[in-house]
Amino acid sequence: MMESGSIIEINGLYTQFGQHLIHRNINLHVLKGEVLSLVGGSGSGKTTLLRQMLSLETPTQGSVKIFGCSRYACNLDALKNIRHRSGVLFQQGALFSALTVFDNIALPMRELHCLDEALIRDLVMLKLKMVEVGAEHANKYPAELSGGMIKRVALARALALDPELLFLDEPTAGLDPSLSESIVNLIRTLREELTLTIVMVTHDLDTLAAISTRIAVLADQHIVALGKLQAVVQVDHPFIKDFFWGERGQNALRKYLSADQ
Repeated sequence: MMESGSIIEINGLYTQFGQHLIHRNINLHVLKGEVLSLVGGSGSGKTTLLRQMLSLETPTQGSVKIFGCSRYACNLDALKNIRHRSGVLFQQGALFSALTVFDNIALPMRELHCLDEALIRDLVMLKLKMVEVGAEHANKYPAELSGGMIKRVALARALALDPELLFLDEPTAGLDPSLSESIVNLIRTLREELTLTIVMVTHDLDTLAAISTRIAVLADQHIVALGKLQAVVQVDHPFIKDFFWGERGQNALRKYLSADQ
């Protein structure tokens, strides 16, 4: 049974590719309204775990429940319900290059087959406004957009169906510090205004510190630390020491702690 307040519940999850074990007995709950960030070194399985939540990959063993429904054992209608209540921002935006900005955002709405084009137009323009993209960009193609603009348009598409749950895969990867900060501020604002639950994979310490409610650290094939930033950084583990207490980590922590006072 789903724990009270949990949007996602992962129990007894193992992932193995050939002889290579990626996850060993992962147990994780994502609570309604929180921002849970997954961090870990290269090959730790954080992106694989995110893809399993999205049902893009199947674990070797264990269960992944979203809104109380198993990702791998529920019927088509239940899967559609999960899909309509979830949004995804992929690392590189994953916009369709042959579609305009407008049509990229309209695509999930059109797939519902229950909205007329006039309403879709109004909704697309609303989503663009929400992510602070001017209407003049609606007819542009992805190749005509900057990296920061691609992230914003991809975020608008992720929000197209007014989801309760949002998955973010490296939302600030490849952006310069000023653009990264603007995306972080936008995500934080949208989360508060729309009461979103967010699962985020990131290696960016500033992003991690700025918007995470809790952090799950993946290492040694399982979760070695789970909790608020202040508690996680105190865990005695080599990855945590290297990641959080290196020069970049200490700078991000100082900024976070000074803003939190």
